Amino acid sequence: MSKLNAQDKFLDLSDYGRPMGKLFANQVSHTFITPVHVTLLFGICGLIAIYCILIGNYWGASFFIILKSIIDAADGELARINKTPSYTGRYLDSVFDIILNFLIFTAIAYVTKSSFLYAFLAFFGVQLQGTLYNYYYVILRNSSEGGDRTSKIFEHESPIALPGEGQRSVDILFSIYYLVYGFFDKIIHVLDPEAFKVKNFPSWFMTLISIYGLGFQLLIIAFMLPMNLIQYIVPFFIIYSVFIIALIGIRKIKII
Repeated sequence: MSKLNAQDKFLDLSDYGRPMGKLFANQVSHTFITPVHVTLLFGICGLIAIYCILIGNYWGASFFIILKSIIDAADGELARINKTPSYTGRYLDSVFDIILNFLIFTAIAYVTKSSFLYAFLAFFGVQLQGTLYNYYYVILRNSSEGGDRTSKIFEHESPIALPGEGQRSVDILFSIYYLVYGFFDKIIHVLDPEAFKVKNFPSWFMTLISIYGLGFQLLIIAFMLPMNLIQYIVPFFIIYSVFIIALIGIRKIKII
């Protein structure tokens, strides 16, 4: 099962790791490895990248950030190949992402001896950017015939566990997910409350909005680190958030 049907697919600039992620998922699909194992593996890659930042090995950090993005795509692909979608994997993936993002910006602030307040603002901006991308993408997936509906447009309560997973695990992970993401979701919903009524987002718009996808955000960081631009990462992502209003404006004017 694909996330989108053929006519709704678009060039996702943040999803460059998916081809290799699919290859990896196909290789392990008949082994004991589960999507949750893969999620844990991308978490380990993220932690190694953070360690590399702390010790000044920026090429190593760049490598593991990109590897993390590739493996991040593999867990969902493995679930689709084995026909084992789960809310456990979906929430665990998202919780790992936000923790790693926070630690990356904290590590950058520590290494550059810059303000942790500015680092937090950059982290906040990155999460808001990613939430905007996910908001429109989930709307498209839910409106796409045969699309992946594991993610919901509005998530206010724990869903019923899917076959193969425990309800308690889903409830706990949903509570954590809602705690760390709920505020960002509310901000984006307030900024564009009518977006869910859109029947279809054109591919050019989804490609444009994908510059806010986590994969593309991490790719920017992975590029800036070995170029010795680490001191500019925090201010870049603070300024990068300005385009949130512009992209929402484009949606409201051009796509109704």
